[in-house]
Amino acid sequence: WPGSDSELAPLLLMAHYDVVPVESDSQTNWTYPPFAGTVADGYIWGRGALDNKSGVTGLLEAVELLLAEGFEPRRTLFLAFGHDEEIGGFSGARKIAEQLEARGIELAAVIDEGGLIVPDSGLIGAPVALVGTAEKGYLSLRLSVKGGGGHSSQPPALTAAGRLARAIDRVQSSPFPARLEAPTHDMLRYTAAEAGLLQRMAIANEWLFRPLLLRTLAEDPATNAMIRTTIAPTMLRGSDKDNVLPLRAEGVINFRLLPGDTREDVIKHVSEAIADPEVDITALGTFGTDPSPVSPVDDPVFRTLAGTIRQIHPEAVVAPYLVVGATDSRHYQKLTSRVYRFMPFVVPAGDISGIHGTDERLAIDSYIDGIRLYRQLILNLDEARP
Repeated sequence: WPGSDSELAPLLLMAHYDVVPVESDSQTNWTYPPFAGTVADGYIWGRGALDNKSGVTGLLEAVELLLAEGFEPRRTLFLAFGHDEEIGGFSGARKIAEQLEARGIELAAVIDEGGLIVPDSGLIGAPVALVGTAEKGYLSLRLSVKGGGGHSSQPPALTAAGRLARAIDRVQSSPFPARLEAPTHDMLRYTAAEAGLLQRMAIANEWLFRPLLLRTLAEDPATNAMIRTTIAPTMLRGSDKDNVLPLRAEGVINFRLLPGDTREDVIKHVSEAIADPEVDITALGTFGTDPSPVSPVDDPVFRTLAGTIRQIHPEAVVAPYLVVGATDSRHYQKLTSRVYRFMPFVVPAGDISGIHGTDERLAIDSYIDGIRLYRQLILNLDEARP
């Protein structure tokens, strides 16, 4: 949407319209069919209702509203919708970003999916709007062990499956150290005013209470993922028959990298933890990425985004945070230092489990408020001067 002032750097708002599958044997567990797009009981039901078709249609609704109102932007606005985010975004977002780079375009900011407005996060005693200022890196490693095969009645002292199991256990028993990197540190700082007295005291005196803060955050998987590179064995394969020794045993471990760690760091850590030359370690596929840079919070774009959220949801505390998954926005890092990951929808903690899960849904009222927020954000960023 061309702007009238060519001196203003363009804004890019993005979402993706591809979705993850629904396992056939789980479809009967859905309240409404997962691909029917049912609107009932105050909700929009179906795969993609949260991740991320609501972002696509919400942005389009907001733009159509502004067009109907006769709004003419000064700042050029790009809408970028990917079709393959769930498998890496390599032929969608990456190609769009490469095209913009080839045109010599530098963006004022990128706004993608990420955080939500959670009314009952448990983080503080108020609704919190989480704006992702960075996202974790991604790496999957395949561990492979060769075996001699043969009948299970005469096994060697350590089978290929046993050696693989030992290797995976050694990796899991060697967790990455916990650290408070900028996004999580900023999240604690921004939410401190609404936290309890002990939490406020610990955050205000982080130099003294950092070990306590890290131990507390490590107790919950959701917050533990914000303070360390995580280790998740996900796939195993051995023999095809219960009484046959495997010729090869393989396992896959997925890592989500904390800012400050690299893929090379993870491979070195895993190799040292396993300490077994009989275990072959290789990167799986081409999806691996290092953690993103951290976008600034002391910045006009972040302040405008936070102010816009409070215009529509004055009760919400806006806080930076670390996105533990991967988004298409990582492909745009060459075009701007301001990448913020936020979806403008109020989603209770219990409904967040629907993302990639069963009964994915979004409240109709929340969707309408999200359209209002997208519309207001376009207006406000058109006035901001990053």
